[in-house]
Amino acid sequence: MSHTPEPHTPASLRTRIAEVIFGFDTPAGRTFDLVLIALILVSVLVMMLESVSGLGESWQFALTVAEWVFTLIFTLEYGVRIYVSDNRWAYIKSFYGLVDLLSILPSYLGLFIGDINYLLTIRLLRVLRIFRILKLARYLKEANVLVRSMVMARRKILVFFSSVLVLTTVFGSLMYVVEGPENGFTSIPKSIYWAIVSITTVGYGDITPQTGFGQFLAALVMLTGYSIIAIPTGIFTAELVQQVTQQRQSVRCGRCTKADHDIDARFCKHCGHGLEGDT
Repeated sequence: MSHTPEPHTPASLRTRIAEVIFGFDTPAGRTFDLVLIALILVSVLVMMLESVSGLGESWQFALTVAEWVFTLIFTLEYGVRIYVSDNRWAYIKSFYGLVDLLSILPSYLGLFIGDINYLLTIRLLRVLRIFRILKLARYLKEANVLVRSMVMARRKILVFFSSVLVLTTVFGSLMYVVEGPENGFTSIPKSIYWAIVSITTVGYGDITPQTGFGQFLAALVMLTGYSIIAIPTGIFTAELVQQVTQQRQSVRCGRCTKADHDIDARFCKHCGHGLEGDT
């Protein structure tokens, strides 16, 4: 006696769609991610072409149609994500939920702002579509290592930032006393601004010391800037190396139990055993 398969229930269909949209370890999920990435990149390219003088006018109709096609696709995607989410309100309030909303909201706002005087405002709002690029970060496994490195180094970076802030305050105050308002250092905040510009080696040149001691102090500030510019890089690099080392140690062969494998390695470099499923 043959058994007729039962049709998919709404709950099971919702689960399968969620696995495709939010999942990364299935062929359908990977295909969806690749298609979505391609759509994001093409939509951002359309936005960039609209801003090119002359090109936007010549291809205005085609670019407008393309933009609305992308807007409708991303709107459908946003609605489906809300529908299949286990906690819909949590997704709406999440970072990527807000990014999804901001990527489609300006196009719809443009429909209600029809006055010619607000065309510039509409164009500025549509620049928010660049947020679609931020969605690419969710597909980069290596980005997690960078994020963890920055999180682990946050206290050291904060201490370094505080030290630089103290230095710029001291140098700015000294320059205000040495040069004074007659040479452009009209206040301590403006002198601190000069110290920040100088210590970061930007050097706008809108304020320059005129006295000999002021120039000596300016040279000291610039040398200090060159001396400390490598400190945050070293802090972040040290944390990055530590995170990469920990991640490599987490990949352990199930046969020889040895670790220290590359993150994307599929076979053990010591015995050749497959690494899939080993931790």
